[in-house]
Amino acid sequence: MTGLQRRVRRGWMRHDRWALLPLRVMVGFGFAAHGYAKLARGPAGFAPIVAALGFPAPLLTAWATSIVEFAGGILMMSGALVLPLSFAFAAIMAVAMFGVHLRYGFSSIRLLALTSDGARFGPVGYELNLLYLAAVATLALAGSTPLSVDRALEERRRRPNETLSASSEASQRRSA
Repeated sequence: MTGLQRRVRRGWMRHDRWALLPLRVMVGFGFAAHGYAKLARGPAGFAPIVAALGFPAPLLTAWATSIVEFAGGILMMSGALVLPLSFAFAAIMAVAMFGVHLRYGFSSIRLLALTSDGARFGPVGYELNLLYLAAVATLALAGSTPLSVDRALEERRRRPNETLSASSEASQRRSA
């Protein structure tokens, strides 16, 4: 390995955690946008879909899903509670995939016709559900990332321990 290759590799290893930042922001934005759309139209409009999927208390479930998507998306963008949100988002995506999109096949784009008004598309397949599932799994497995609330909280929890261990080391040196 040449000196340049070593420097590039060392630099990448220092910055590789930053690669997950755009993924976290985009996943969070996607969920927040879908949650906002449900809230803006009113969860009562989403409740019949929830009822058709066989969930109990469809209106309550529609509200809960809308709020989890919207608020959870904002939290995900800020990097707060990424691990628990990943489980909630994975559950939402699995329900959407198996309950709605699976019957339409894989592709998320199904061009039916080109008309004078533009393209007409058919039902969406499960491709995007799988992409979201892969993304939330990646974020959950990776742990906290730079510019995240979770990282800031981890560093804050670690600081008192570092201070305590430094002061106890100094105390031990003085007594020796």
